[in-house]
Order: sequence, then structure tokens, then C-alpha cells
Amino acid sequence: PGRLPLGEEGPVEGGPPDHSYSLSSGTTSEELLRKLNEQRDIIALLEVKMKEMKGSIRRLRLAEAQLREEIREKDRLLHAASAGARKRHGL
Repeated sequence: PGRLPLGEEGPVEGGPPDHSYSLSSGTTSEELLRKLNEQRDIIALLEVKMKEMKGSIRRLRLAEAQLREEIREKDRLLHAASAGARKRHGL
């Protein structure tokens, strides 16, 4: 009960497409070309965004390296200062 007889489960010839992204047989070459060009535009935009993001990543890595170097330098100065203070106080 509730099951379709064999042969009626698949899409019917000439019936609606299986998926929303399926193309009906009536899709013209002009429509396909327009869709293809839209996709190419989207890909071109994404490639530009990707290049921008790679540039941002490079700048951030550089900034990170500079900040780490500043921290190392400040640590060295702090250790030198605290070592000098211990000597002066006889600790």
C-alpha cells in the first residue's frame, strides 16, 4: 500500500525535471549562454576577492611577525631590567 507500481517511480518522460537545477528540454541555447556568462562573471568576482584575501593574509602575517618581534624585544628589556634591579637590591 502506498507504493507505486513498477515503472512509475521514476520521472515520467516529458514530465517536470527531477531537481530545481535541472534544465527543461525547452531551455534555449540563448538561455544557456546567459547562464554560462552569469557563472563566469561570478567566478571572476570570486577570483578577485580571493586575490584580495590572499593580500590581506600576507599583510596580517607580516604584522603578526612584527608584533611578535616587538614582544620578544620588550621581554628582553624586562628581563634585563629585573635582573639589574635584583643585583642592586642584593636579591
